[in-house]
Amino acid sequence: MADFPYRCALIIGAGPGISASLARRLSQIGVQVGLAARDVEKLKPLAEETGAAVFAVDASQPEQVAQLFLDMESQVAEPDIVIYNASSRVPGPLSSVDPAAVAQSIAITTFGAFLAAQQAAKRMEAKGHGAIFFTGASAGMKGFAQSAAFAMGKFGLRGLAQSAARELGPKGIHVAHFNIDGGVRSPRRPDPSDQPDSTLDPDAIAQTYIDVLAQPRNAWSHEIDLRPWTERF
Repeated sequence: MADFPYRCALIIGAGPGISASLARRLSQIGVQVGLAARDVEKLKPLAEETGAAVFAVDASQPEQVAQLFLDMESQVAEPDIVIYNASSRVPGPLSSVDPAAVAQSIAITTFGAFLAAQQAAKRMEAKGHGAIFFTGASAGMKGFAQSAAFAMGKFGLRGLAQSAARELGPKGIHVAHFNIDGGVRSPRRPDPSDQPDSTLDPDAIAQTYIDVLAQPRNAWSHEIDLRPWTERF
């Protein structure tokens, strides 16, 4: 895509599924890619396939996120796309779920997104150009029983995205939140034989991110819902 407006992407919380599809699609259109996660061993095959750089990070730690951006700049380039995919689930009854685990879940899902957005904004504001995308979930629209931690994290993520879009959009930075409302297809989670296309294809999700990135600034999307055609909502 010769007219694609971005050159370098950093995907935080990278792994199989949506992140892997994004890395492949971005690299195919000539975008340099950095992949960041706690467990970098799992990223090696994807990095070899896409030519992506790999970085270890605990996204809930401010100093590690700051260092991640410095490492990305020195080893690849300054990212003009930052995609935050990291999240954590702690299911369980409200009366007995571990408070420390809930705090850590929110730190990864929401506080880490804030840290990434802050580092991205510092760089993008100076240039008046960039994109910050957040991967949300159904839990950011409705809180399910025995899923308080994930709901709090994803609701917070959506609030961050709205605030950032209103602040940064007029400065030339495209902020978008993607509500992934349904199960994402994987080798462990294939479509049921009697319900074709009842899960989200990660390649199709990635293509939607690319399409939104390619939008002209006079017609930017902010909140994007993605769900299978069979999904109730």
